[in-house]
Amino acid sequence: MKTDVISIDNRERGFSEALSQTLKAAAFRDLNNKQTMQLRLCTEEMLSLARSVTGELAATFWLESEGKDFELHLSTKTVMDSEKRKLLIDSATSRKNEAANSFLGRLRDAFEAAMVSDASADIPDEALDDLANHPIEIPEWDKYEQSILGRVADDVKIAIRGGMVDMTVSKSFA
Repeated sequence: MKTDVISIDNRERGFSEALSQTLKAAAFRDLNNKQTMQLRLCTEEMLSLARSVTGELAATFWLESEGKDFELHLSTKTVMDSEKRKLLIDSATSRKNEAANSFLGRLRDAFEAAMVSDASADIPDEALDDLANHPIEIPEWDKYEQSILGRVADDVKIAIRGGMVDMTVSKSFA
């Protein structure tokens, strides 16, 4: 079974529809309360992780299930830099880019990794210090979503090709 494809943005439009589709899929597959809450948590943390890492979010979300095996899918386009790429790949269970599964895929991945800009290299620190109202200390992402998702989900896959990011979270209740 595949749910409706939901468009989501960083203004949280589509979040409630994504959660609604998750609950409908759980009910359709006859999950108990605890299982339903785990699946909902996977959805919430997946959406939050994507928004936290990519910043702006214009994504599509859907679920696929067979029996009590679920796959949550999120696809988004982002302006990729080296830090964002690293954070995304570190969120995957395998710590690998799933789009790099063939020789040409690995070659493309290596080329894209070399070509992404380094966000910290755009403006020198000395110049940033001279800007008015520039915060001296930039708060770092606490990776809360990554931690929760890694504990609740069975598998998290990240596929990056150019600026396209596809995230697949698997959860089995069998």
